[in-house]
Amino acid sequence: MAQHWQEILPIDRYIVTANGLLHDYDRKVLTFLYQPLIGSACHSLYMTLWAELEENRLWSESSTHHLLMNLLDLNLKDIFHARLKLEGIGLLKTYVKSIDGERSFIYELLPPLNPEQFFLDGMLNIYLYRKIGKKHFARLKRFFSDQQLPKEQGYQDVTKAFQDVFISGAPENLQYLQDLTEELDSDENERFIGRNDQRGISLEGYTFDFDLLLSGLHESLVPRKAINQKVKEVISKLAFLYHIDAIQMKKFIMDALNEHDEIDVEQLRKAARDWYQFENYDQLPSLIERTQPEAHKQQRQKPKTKEEELILYFETVSPLKVLRDLSVGGEPSASEIKIVEEVMINQKLLPGVINVLIWYVMLINDMKFTKGYVETIASHWARKQLKTVQEAMDFARIEHKNKTAKNAGKTAKKKPTRTEFLPDWFDEAQPVQAKQSTQGDPESDIEAKKREIEEMLKAFDD
Repeated sequence: MAQHWQEILPIDRYIVTANGLLHDYDRKVLTFLYQPLIGSACHSLYMTLWAELEENRLWSESSTHHLLMNLLDLNLKDIFHARLKLEGIGLLKTYVKSIDGERSFIYELLPPLNPEQFFLDGMLNIYLYRKIGKKHFARLKRFFSDQQLPKEQGYQDVTKAFQDVFISGAPENLQYLQDLTEELDSDENERFIGRNDQRGISLEGYTFDFDLLLSGLHESLVPRKAINQKVKEVISKLAFLYHIDAIQMKKFIMDALNEHDEIDVEQLRKAARDWYQFENYDQLPSLIERTQPEAHKQQRQKPKTKEEELILYFETVSPLKVLRDLSVGGEPSASEIKIVEEVMINQKLLPGVINVLIWYVMLINDMKFTKGYVETIASHWARKQLKTVQEAMDFARIEHKNKTAKNAGKTAKKKPTRTEFLPDWFDEAQPVQAKQSTQGDPESDIEAKKREIEEMLKAFDD
């Protein structure tokens, strides 16, 4: 992914369209349900684009991004990042065309999920719960729901069917339809104004191993027809949200099978959620707790070198764990966690690559984790499409060597003021050294962890 100024300029023009009508009730859904997840800048961008659209139904007039910057009182970088968040959460599609170096965009607004879809989504509702807490989540749920029709109180459905009220005309009265064939057919270049159903956020690029799951489920216990498309979508979301592999998912599916040989989706969600909270001390997941997907893991065997050991570490822990380890017993700051989450969303880097990024930034920036510095490196790595830990480590090593060579002439006559500590994988791979850990004493555990990190940060000789 390129820097914002490579993707968009103030003079670039855009028009807004909509994938169907947007209703006034959508404003409340966007404000109360989506805004806590995407932030006020994204909410303002969506509302402003929508306001431009309302004047001309399904298409707006052409405008420049400079106007958008003035309307929102935001710089182009913030607008670009807000656009990416809207795309990621399923509220916007972006199309671009370039002619003779001039770019034009189409921003297609997608309707938000309705309240029922949102609260039963299985991902967005969990993130919202973690964001605003139990009390306010319950309040919003009450706000977007009401009592059902009291059918149990003796009311009977006496609604008439169409054929009970209307009759069809005689054939001789319908002869004029023969002359209207062209008018009755729809034009391929036109579409009727209406409302298209929203399917929610997409997990493109994330794959769950359904073959492994089905191989572990006997046909006589769980019929294949029970795992339909809807169930598969729920399984994929749960696996992504709670980091559940195919082996673990098998147990949850067995528990969610009802007497009709159907999988109770709500029971499946509850089982996965209860398991995750039990494993994580009653906490619900956040994005920063993800680990490297199985498809992008490479260290399958027991590590034999220091580099392989570090690769295994980066592939099996979450970015939050890396931040905690670098704090040596302490907790990372809220601002550091927010920086990592924003990079994961905006740059779409995988957790293993993020782990290398955290480590690399800490090492070359005197253990400081500043937002601008992290975003600059992250956008560079995203443009290089780094997917695996090995790719990220190799690229970091090359970048550091190039930077050192470039600055060699400038620093040759200067007295060095400090020594940078670098991991062994920046140079030649070192053999793994045996570690001795002390068990039972928390202070000793911290000291052992500290020694382990210090060993990884050990300076190397050129």
